[in-house]
Amino acid sequence: MTIEIADEYVGRVQYTVSELAAIAPRRFPVQERVSGVAGNAFDWPAWYEAWVRAQQAEPERTPTRLEVEGADEFQAGIPWSELKQALVLYEQEDGSPLAKGYPIRLYVPGGSSECLNVKSVVRIRILYDEEAAEKSATYGFKNTITPEQLLKPRS
Repeated sequence: MTIEIADEYVGRVQYTVSELAAIAPRRFPVQERVSGVAGNAFDWPAWYEAWVRAQQAEPERTPTRLEVEGADEFQAGIPWSELKQALVLYEQEDGSPLAKGYPIRLYVPGGSSECLNVKSVVRIRILYDEEAAEKSATYGFKNTITPEQLLKPRS
């Protein structure tokens, strides 16, 4: 399974979990930032900076928002300013894939939610929209109702 990363300045790529983790300048036990959780993680802001350098990109601005989507269609939008302590859990302590939350899980301690976390992340979007920066963190499941379903008469 791959994780898609999309950034309007840097580009759109897909990585396996091991490829994603290899970009991180430092990996550490998740307990350093989130108590009661086991496994290995990397710092999201440091990963992003290393990724931008590796892509030889020079974004014109600082991102304003991160949007993530899980395989179960749960999604979250987080202001970039709340991501200072954000981390990505990518493997269990023994190095095996995550048993819960595969392929990766995003944790955002210290944001507007006590510790927002999104499991089974498969899509990450980095946004630069100034209006999006003003919005607080949002999270929930995608609405997948079609217009046809809305117009269908009830029996």
